[in-house]
Amino acid sequence: MLIRDDQISVLAVAAELVNEENLRRLHQISQAPARVALTRRRAVALGLAPREELSGALTISVSPEMPAAVIRNLADPAASLGAEPPGFGPAPVPAKGGALATVALAKLAALLPAALMLRVGTAEAALLARRGDLASIEAAAVFSRHAAETGLEWVTEARVPLAEAENARLIAFRPRDGGTEHLAIVIGVPDPAAPVLVRLHSECFTGDLLASLRCDCGDQLRGAIAAIAHAGDGVLLYLAQEGRGIGLVNKLRAYRLQDAGFDTLDANEQLGFDADERVYLPAAEMLRQLGFGTVRLLTNNPEKVAALERYGIRVAERVPHVFPSNGHNERYLRTKATRGGHLL
Repeated sequence: MLIRDDQISVLAVAAELVNEENLRRLHQISQAPARVALTRRRAVALGLAPREELSGALTISVSPEMPAAVIRNLADPAASLGAEPPGFGPAPVPAKGGALATVALAKLAALLPAALMLRVGTAEAALLARRGDLASIEAAAVFSRHAAETGLEWVTEARVPLAEAENARLIAFRPRDGGTEHLAIVIGVPDPAAPVLVRLHSECFTGDLLASLRCDCGDQLRGAIAAIAHAGDGVLLYLAQEGRGIGLVNKLRAYRLQDAGFDTLDANEQLGFDADERVYLPAAEMLRQLGFGTVRLLTNNPEKVAALERYGIRVAERVPHVFPSNGHNERYLRTKATRGGHLL
């Protein structure tokens, strides 16, 4: 992948996808020194940066002889639990331009937020962009990705009777950049003139579909549908933000780290992500398109209340949404309460 920028253009491959073949090919295309771009949180986990500052991204130099497996392990602590990170030369430096965009692009692709990259000059980048065997993207397009969240389009809807709510419609919203669809489950006929009962639910394959006991997501999903049906009407927004926004594969990686002793938030940070990567701008946009400006929010998470208010949706009331632990998710719920600020 070629990422072009006025500051720094780079050839890059996601760190978790590095193998000896594409490593060799990168060095054939450009003789520039190789570096790994990674989030500052991941650099802190590797002992390469102080913990005082956790935002942004850094780049570190790697030797041409460093094996592909070692580069992969720089991104994935679960692949090398207990192993010492390799030594490095000069201290990491802040990522800019295309280097910073590689990390953002990896996140958007639900990959670990780290990439092997080779810096290229402006003229070289222009030549490489004309090659037919390299994907090319402008760094600005990556950075503007969150702006596309406001570009949701109401695509289609259908009546979908549910076990707990027979009078339900499913409405699909799609980002204009072709990203994953978000869904609205509208139960009954909510009155736009009154505060509507709303639940923001981030998808959870393991909890929602498999009834996993590691979290309370399945209970919250089914409980919210039942509560809205009991109230007579309301809306559940089913948001495509698996694993607090890191994706299903990375959530499973985080589970491995949790089994090794890390709590939910620390596991995400060990992987290089923020403790919670979710954004609620799409939820606010969906509510606006549905015609609802004031809500009663089913949640234990004050951040959801603050986020909707920040994006122009008034929260008239926070409605508690608590379910008992099951013996497998006690630590998870405790972390939510003590570190995540959830009101349980």
